[in-house]
Amino acid sequence: MSWSEIYPWQAPRSGGPVIRQVYDQVRDAIHTGALKPGGRLPSSRDLAQRLGVSRASVVAAYDLLLAEGYAEGRPGSGTYVCGDLSGVLDLKTPYRLAAGPAPEAPPGLRALEAVSLPPAAAGERLFSNGRTLMDARALDAWAASTRRALRTLEPVHFGYSDPRGEPRLRAVVADYLRAARGVVCEPDQVIITAGAQHAVDIAVRVLLQPGDPVWMEDPGYQPTWHALSAAGAELHAVPVDRAGLDVSAGVAAAPGARLAFVTPSHQYPLGVTLSMGRRLELLAWAREAGAWIVEDDYSSEFRYAGPPLAALQGLDGGERVIYVGTLNKALFPGLRLGYMVAPRPLAGALAKARQLTDRQPPTLTQAVMLDFMESGQFAAHIRRRRLAYRTQRDVLAEALTARLGDRLEVDVPDQGMHLMAFLKDGGDDVAVQDAAAGRGVTVRAISPLYRTARARPGLLLGFTGFPARSMAGGVAKLADAFGDLDGRGSR
Repeated sequence: MSWSEIYPWQAPRSGGPVIRQVYDQVRDAIHTGALKPGGRLPSSRDLAQRLGVSRASVVAAYDLLLAEGYAEGRPGSGTYVCGDLSGVLDLKTPYRLAAGPAPEAPPGLRALEAVSLPPAAAGERLFSNGRTLMDARALDAWAASTRRALRTLEPVHFGYSDPRGEPRLRAVVADYLRAARGVVCEPDQVIITAGAQHAVDIAVRVLLQPGDPVWMEDPGYQPTWHALSAAGAELHAVPVDRAGLDVSAGVAAAPGARLAFVTPSHQYPLGVTLSMGRRLELLAWAREAGAWIVEDDYSSEFRYAGPPLAALQGLDGGERVIYVGTLNKALFPGLRLGYMVAPRPLAGALAKARQLTDRQPPTLTQAVMLDFMESGQFAAHIRRRRLAYRTQRDVLAEALTARLGDRLEVDVPDQGMHLMAFLKDGGDDVAVQDAAAGRGVTVRAISPLYRTARARPGLLLGFTGFPARSMAGGVAKLADAFGDLDGRGSR
């Protein structure tokens, strides 16, 4: 592929040889990588017209490039960047323009530089968390919804639209949340986002100033912690036990906190549920302190035992809860659609922040999602996935118990997309994580997710993105990883 047709060629300046300026411009474009080896250069006539110079000047510049090995001619085809530039370029050292001293990094940048994120490729390995599966029926239905959306191509796609999201989709999402999660909302409170993390970012921008105290679950979701740290928040790690967030510990640590981030339905990573007593205690604190609660309901669709748990937001009579969810985990992560339900006092500000940071959600994707939901395919997909994911969960838990029961205490969750397997000997879960990676499987050590609470070493294993038949083989590799640590792994 050649980008020479859209490269911003500049007309020569007065005062210097035109041929040399044309030559330098083409050569610099090759050095910077804007024009790649083998890419076609503009014809001499075309480039002369763009630069406003004589064709003879361009031909002379091209002759210099040909002579020095930057370009090559192909009879009957034109002039191209030389396919082998090793004779004229140091390919190991990127070409850079001269620059002055680097500016001092601001605190937010330093906080971001300290963030360590997993490589994207790890998401393809067995037991990676957050992956999903779609069966043939769902894929066919999604394709049909896409075709219908493409056939209509309504005028809204050719201009800017509501930054909160398309009104019809927001209405359907509101209906869904009322029916499935007990959320109390109207469509004008729904804001379509790129996902839960995007919603968290919007809330942080609106509600926090540097130095504001914030509660965060301990252990908790690292990307949220990093986002808050980059915003300059004063973070308070609040311990989590079998009943969820310890509200009394949060009040003791930071009674005047501005925000509390919680995952009450399926705590990340431990998988526990916030008890009703703790829910009421948390809401009472928020009302008294004038604080806000961000409820991340990231895997709410997938509950495998008992009735669905009502959202914390539905209990909130004082409109202190910002409810956050995602369609990416319900369907597939590449979708990049989520939502937040804004308390009425914050709805306008959150919508404006969404507009300033990302203008609006993609209208075509919203149109496909709307069709998929209105046709009943979304609800049918969720029902089928619950059954399939429950089977995948059970097969994984059984394989872990059978093969590694002497090593791991398997905690089978009633909800969510991952399970926890705690190390019975309290050993080094990071070492197991690394050994498993060497065997080609991804398990997440949870001890690094703790901040101040005493860590319980364990492994987080995702089960939703992989068929049940693959579980036994993956557990065998994990067993081999344990063997590697013992010095007796298979070779």
